Amino acid sequence: MVPASVAIQVLPLTLDDNETVRIVDEVIAYIDSTGLKYFVSPFETTIEGDYDELMEIVKQCQLIAVKAGAPGVNTFVKIFFNPTDGVLTINQKTDKYLEVDARNKDMNE
Repeated sequence: MVPASVAIQVLPLTLDDNETVRIVDEVIAYIDSTGLKYFVSPFETTIEGDYDELMEIVKQCQLIAVKAGAPGVNTFVKIFFNPTDGVLTINQKTDKYLEVDARNKDMNE
């Protein structure tokens, strides 16, 4: 396995916000079905795994969005690839902020 992480933002070219959310939800459901570790944030989803498997997931995310009804898709991808030393995990990058997220959630309720 060649470790990598990918951040993907799939933007269906729709005019209706509800339709955009529905299509993005289908893409995230697909990502979930892969069994890989992932993290959803407001603008993108980060996925950890083998480089080749992640590249196939990036491809499939676009196809799933179109199959779900998007007339077209803008997809933005960031790839962290370090075959020698590995990559920082989602948890290494985000755990320190989980308490802050919980506080922010409480403030908005």
